[in-house]
Amino acid sequence: MRVDDTYYYTASTFHHSPGAPLLRSYDLVHWEYLSHSVPRLDFDASYDLSRGRSYVNGIWASTLQYRKSNETFYWMGCMHNVGGGWVFTAKSPEGPWEKHKGGCYYDMGLLVDDDDTMYVAYGNGTISVAQLSADGFSQVNNQAVFKTPDNISGPLEGSRFYKIDGDYYIFVTQYANGEYVLRSTNGPFGPYELRPFAVKLPYAGAAGSGGSPHQGGIVQTQNGDWYYMAFNDSFPGGRLPVMAPMTWADGWPSVTLVDGKWGGTYPFPDLPCGSNRVKPPAKKEAFAEETLGHEWEWNHNPDNTKWSSGAGLTLQTATVTDDLYAARNTLTRRIEGPVSIATIELDHGKMQNGDVAGLAALRDASAWIGVKKANGATRVVMTNGVNMNTSWTTTSTGTEVAGADVSGDKIWLRVEANVRTDAGGAQARFSYSTDGNRFTSLGNTLNMNKDWQYFLGYRFGIFNYATQSLGGSVNVASFEVTRP
Repeated sequence: MRVDDTYYYTASTFHHSPGAPLLRSYDLVHWEYLSHSVPRLDFDASYDLSRGRSYVNGIWASTLQYRKSNETFYWMGCMHNVGGGWVFTAKSPEGPWEKHKGGCYYDMGLLVDDDDTMYVAYGNGTISVAQLSADGFSQVNNQAVFKTPDNISGPLEGSRFYKIDGDYYIFVTQYANGEYVLRSTNGPFGPYELRPFAVKLPYAGAAGSGGSPHQGGIVQTQNGDWYYMAFNDSFPGGRLPVMAPMTWADGWPSVTLVDGKWGGTYPFPDLPCGSNRVKPPAKKEAFAEETLGHEWEWNHNPDNTKWSSGAGLTLQTATVTDDLYAARNTLTRRIEGPVSIATIELDHGKMQNGDVAGLAALRDASAWIGVKKANGATRVVMTNGVNMNTSWTTTSTGTEVAGADVSGDKIWLRVEANVRTDAGGAQARFSYSTDGNRFTSLGNTLNMNKDWQYFLGYRFGIFNYATQSLGGSVNVASFEVTRP
């Protein structure tokens, strides 16, 4: 969405905390992490990895809009599976964000109408529109407005709600096949007519970039141009943002294609380049501040008594387990494609017997390189085959593939992740160094899972857990990501 000359973008984060990141741009191309609309998923104990787990639950398709009448940003979402519906508001996009109980609407899209009335479009299969109260926290009216026709193979969902030139539009997705658009010339409750917008479009970008763009939103620039921003399912990397210009004719939108395909490239938007106005994530992070940058998200809510930042990142053991997926306080960061190399400098001098700490390529089929402390000895090991099934239950805590004794208190651990979808991609390799310069390969290659059911792509994960008793800690002096 746009407010004046500034663009904002949010996305699903599922079980990660903080959730619902807010990004900012001035040209739709260069973006920076700005805040998180949901500071903590404090809706159920499972989001704490306590009395259960919430992998692939939590924040699904949510909505973000700006309300001019009270100069307030509204984020709304319904926690998938458990947790209910919530509204977070802020006067500034940087926050702070204030929490309010709200309605629970599946894949909701918020519209603030010209008369300041707030509506949400939502649903799976049957699309409905709800009119909200003046504060947006409760419902005044609700009506089903459209049912997925039988000739579309699968339910419509992912609603995005707009009013343009007096007409109402709900952009809806048919899973991974593409985008349709509903149009009403008779108010927000319809009736609505359905037309295809970007259905089963072949993607003409670089090999390995994924398939048909879908489940996006539209935005008009201050110069009057329109763009559709969606994503490609491009696993193991995840859902990659893609954007194309669009036009209108006779009240209906069309994506601008190149030779009948989604363009591999498009001209830069007719906007001043904003690269000098945004701050990209640091390539090398020394954890010198007490707060973490918004490119970082925890795997489930952290135990805030067991970590600190400021003089490096200190991770105390927060869980006694032999299961990485059950361990609290694993700090994650998205992997930038096509290939990223992450290196951490780890001080392991305060580990206790039974402690395990390191760096993972993290998803539902994971592997890691790390330090194990056992019987007073310290070893660097590579473990593969850390797996969950599609019910997100751990089926294997992994097998140690290789290891070596190490001395001293410092070690550098490295994961090289190739998240391309095509031949030669979907692999991660692991290495370590005792001086930060010369790296030694360890173990075998992780063949990354390309299945879509986990929705998220692979992330780098920094972890520390105990298998015997709490009390140990490690310090991550730095995290650095490079591109080959």
